[in-house]
Amino acid sequence: MKISLYQRLALALAILFIAVGGIFFWWSHNLEQLSRNEAEQRLHISLAEHLAADNPLLKEGVYDHKALKNLFHTLMILGPSFEFYFIDTKGNILTYSAEPGKVKRQTVDLLPLLKLIGQRQALPIYGDDPRDLQRQKIFSASPIYNNDNLQGYLYIIIGSQIYDSIFSGIESNQQVTQSLGLMVGVVVFFFAVLLGLLRFLTLPLKELTADMRSFRQAGFEKSRVNLRSWPKAQHNEVHELGQAFNEMAEQINYQLVLLQNKDRQRRELLSDLSHDLRTPLASLQGYLETVELKGKELDEEQHQMFIGIAFKNASHLKRLVDQIFELAHLEGGQVTVTLESFPLCELMHDIAAKFAFKAKDKGITMVVDPEQCDYMVNSDIGKLERVLSNLIENALRHTDKGGKIILRAEQREGQKLSLEVVDTGTGIKAEELPYVFDARYRASNAVDDKKQHGGLGLAICQKLMLLLQSDISVKSKLGEGTTFSFNLSQG
Repeated sequence: MKISLYQRLALALAILFIAVGGIFFWWSHNLEQLSRNEAEQRLHISLAEHLAADNPLLKEGVYDHKALKNLFHTLMILGPSFEFYFIDTKGNILTYSAEPGKVKRQTVDLLPLLKLIGQRQALPIYGDDPRDLQRQKIFSASPIYNNDNLQGYLYIIIGSQIYDSIFSGIESNQQVTQSLGLMVGVVVFFFAVLLGLLRFLTLPLKELTADMRSFRQAGFEKSRVNLRSWPKAQHNEVHELGQAFNEMAEQINYQLVLLQNKDRQRRELLSDLSHDLRTPLASLQGYLETVELKGKELDEEQHQMFIGIAFKNASHLKRLVDQIFELAHLEGGQVTVTLESFPLCELMHDIAAKFAFKAKDKGITMVVDPEQCDYMVNSDIGKLERVLSNLIENALRHTDKGGKIILRAEQREGQKLSLEVVDTGTGIKAEELPYVFDARYRASNAVDDKKQHGGLGLAICQKLMLLLQSDISVKSKLGEGTTFSFNLSQG
């Protein structure tokens, strides 16, 4: 059987309460007994002394033990709660008031008697009970002299065996009734209070457990379950645990949605790339098959044209495959970064020279701003060149004849340099700006040229800049142009 936390706590507290109640009952009973013994001994402490002073047999010295025994018997009949013994100076019992065979001891320890007679110890003082070899009881004692000679001691047990048996019977009946009534009442009351208190304390845990179970059954999708809110004003551990669980659920749900989106994007990317790979591959295969089957029927010009188209498709296919592998390596974290210090203006002029012929062919002006500078940056020169090349290729593709592309470096606050690639091309719609770095995304107003493009360039740029610990951003106005910018650390 499965026991809940509430039930375990209730059982543990019930056992603890019964144990504490038992210890308290035992301690209070002993304290009551001790107080009663002290009171009775203090009340009868002079009893033996008065008997020794008033009775002729004891006053003049003991010489007739038989007569003394009869006297003790008479006194016990008159006072059944007392037992009378005469003890010699060595502690031997000489005569007593009990019936033959009832007395188990032959001697008693004299030290408690001397302490009581000398009153050198606080009451109660316990002496040996002649009727029991183990038990001790309160008593009254007085020395007996014959002239100046000590003959022994009058030893009176307070609370005789008859008294104890009668009293214990009455007391046990009363105690059983009272104790049972008290115990039942106290246990019921406190158990009800404890159950209510435990219910109050464990209810938040039960609610949190229910939330966790529902969250798990919902497949860890927070949108499918209604988690209760935990007030932050209440500073207790359960509420803090509930808040932490809600935050964890939010994070798990966020990660789950992110993974689902990534998986969807991956499938879409694979589908798009499969189509993009199939198109040049089919064209390449078709032209090569034509050349192979009808090679003898084609003239030189047709032969060269078909081979040229096949070569163009093969080049495009290789470029697309290279981009796919590059993006896969970047996303898989399999790329190392080699940082070095180098002059930024020198790199900017090299890249501008690299694309100068293509820009001139399209009638586009390439500008490096400032033309001369002494900026030193600490970065990976190869990856930075790859980013700038992708951005300028993108700018050339989307800028019309007579436009301008500016490669600009500008000093920022601190140790940061801002690097921008600005074009005066077609621009991008504002609602499409958040998606331009997604793989395979093309803006609705993108300019088509005679080449096919994989749509992976900007995605590769973003991954490379993350490796260089910088964020790339874009600003654009439709019909006015686009600006890509990022920061670099100075070397």
